[in-house]
Amino acid sequence: MQVELRPEQFHKQSFSGNLLRKLHIDIPLLIALFILLILSFMMLYSSGNQEWGLIIRQSSRMGGSCVLMIFLAQLEPRQFQRYSIPFYILGVCLLIAVLIIGDVGKGAQRWLNIGFRFQPSEMLKISTPMMVAWYLAGHEIPPKWKHIVTVLAFIMFPTVLIVRQPDLGTSLLVASSGLSVLYFAGLSWRYLFSAVVGLSAFTPVYWHYFMRSYQKDRVNTFLNPESDPMGKGYHIIQSKIAIGSGGVSGKGWQENTQSQLDFLPESSTDFIFAVFAEEFGLLGCLGLLAVYLFIIARGLYIAVQAQGTYSRLLAGSLVCTFFIYVFVNIGMVIGILPVVGIPLPLISYGGTSMVTLFAGFGILMSIHTHKKVLPS
Repeated sequence: MQVELRPEQFHKQSFSGNLLRKLHIDIPLLIALFILLILSFMMLYSSGNQEWGLIIRQSSRMGGSCVLMIFLAQLEPRQFQRYSIPFYILGVCLLIAVLIIGDVGKGAQRWLNIGFRFQPSEMLKISTPMMVAWYLAGHEIPPKWKHIVTVLAFIMFPTVLIVRQPDLGTSLLVASSGLSVLYFAGLSWRYLFSAVVGLSAFTPVYWHYFMRSYQKDRVNTFLNPESDPMGKGYHIIQSKIAIGSGGVSGKGWQENTQSQLDFLPESSTDFIFAVFAEEFGLLGCLGLLAVYLFIIARGLYIAVQAQGTYSRLLAGSLVCTFFIYVFVNIGMVIGILPVVGIPLPLISYGGTSMVTLFAGFGILMSIHTHKKVLPS
C-alpha cells in the first residue's frame, strides 16, 4: 500500500532535515552525549549531597562546552588542518608559561590564571594529534623512519613539559593521543614491538631518577592497597567496597552510603564511577559502558568514512583518546590500574576536561558532516 505525504508533512520533514544539515550535527552521537550529561546531573546531585550549587556550576560548563562543540562542527576539516601548527605552538607556549607563572594547587603547578583558571595541558590533547596528523598527511603513509622520529619529537616536547608540572595522568593522555595517530597511519608492528621493549627497559631508570615519591606511592598502593588501609590505600579500598555493595541491581538512586557518609573521597570527581556502581549495580554499569561503547563505535565509523588522510587520522586519534579516558578512570576505580587524576568522561564534576572532550566531538561532527560528494 502506497502512503502519500501531505504537503505540510513534507514541508516539516524537509525543514528539519535542512536544519540538521545546516547545524552539521551528528544526531546519533548527540543523543549518546546527552544521555551521559543526564546521568552526570543525576550522579552529581546524589554524590554531592543534593547541593544545587554544584549542579548549577556544572550546568554552565556543560552549556559552554555544547556551544563550543556546535561552533567547531560548523568549521570545515581543512580549517583545522590549516591551523594545526599555530594551535600546537600556542599550547606549547602556554605550557611553558605554566612552569614560569602558573598557579600552584595541591602540590602541582598546572593552572594559568587570566581572569579565570584553566589547564593549558588540556589543549594539547587536541593540538598534539592535530599537529601529528597534519605532518603525516603531507608524507607517505605508512610513515618512514625519519618521519616517525619527527612525530615523536612533536609528541615528547609537550609531554615532558606536562610531566614537569607534575601531571603524569594528563601527560600519558597527551602522549597516547599523538601515538594513536601513528598507529592509525599504519605504523609497522615491528616499530611498535621495539617501542614496547624500549619503554620496558627504560622503566627502572624512570622509576629511580624521574618519578616523584607520591607517584611511587601510587604504584605501590596499586600493587598492595591493604599495606596502608587507613592511609595511601584508603581511596581504592573504599572504592571497591562501594562497587561491591551495589551488587547486581544496585541500592537505588541517592541510596549510596560510601559517599553520603564521607567514606569515599573525591566522590564527585575521580571516583564517581564507584558511586554509580553502588547505586545502579552491575546492570547499571553495563548500561553505562554500552553508551560509551556506542560513542566509540560511532566515532570509529566517522573516522573510517572520513575523506582525506588528515581527517581520518585526527578522527581516529580523538576516539582513541576518549577510549583511554574511559578505560583509565574505570580501571583505577576498580583497582586494575594505579590511581591517576583522570575524571570519568562527561560524568565527573569538572570544567576543562569537559570543554576538551566536547571540542573533540565537535571536530568529529565537522569531519562527518562536511564530506563532499565524490564523482562516481
